[in-house]
Amino acid sequence: MPRGHDGQGRYEIRLQGQLDDSWSDWFEGFTLANESDGTTTLTGPVIDQAALHGLLRRVGNLGVTLISVNVLRSRQP
Repeated sequence: MPRGHDGQGRYEIRLQGQLDDSWSDWFEGFTLANESDGTTTLTGPVIDQAALHGLLRRVGNLGVTLISVNVLRSRQP
């Protein structure tokens, strides 16, 4: 798993539909951004693959459509 300088991988998860700010607590540690195209982007750290799978299960439990999961590369050389 790609790692940032703090030892955690950072991910961007894109969902169909828009989640309001009340979901921020449920996705602790992630920033929620509603995009102009009607999607929501979650951005934040994932400590390991087990945590990523747990996060994706949470998304699945919401019943929203998962559009993409992207690793955010570190900007350090």
